[in-house]
Amino acid sequence: MVGDAAYLSETWHPGTRPDDLTLDPDQRWTGLEIAAVGEGAEADKRGVVEFRAAWRHGRDRGVLHERSRFVQQGGRWWYLDGRIDPA
Repeated sequence: MVGDAAYLSETWHPGTRPDDLTLDPDQRWTGLEIAAVGEGAEADKRGVVEFRAAWRHGRDRGVLHERSRFVQQGGRWWYLDGRIDPA
């Protein structure tokens, strides 16, 4: 997986996107598992994706478990926010 700050900024809803989106160049994302999807079909206005993303940072390794909310506006999907579940 690629740490692409420009892509993240372009897909993050302007109402919830942080002003500064600086990524750690030493953070590596090594895997993604989609655990659940709720709504998010073409006719829906909102959707939820639960996922687990494996990462490494130097010798440290871990998994980010998040439940992300999305909204469809203007014919496109935007990331709104997410709830990170503790490991």
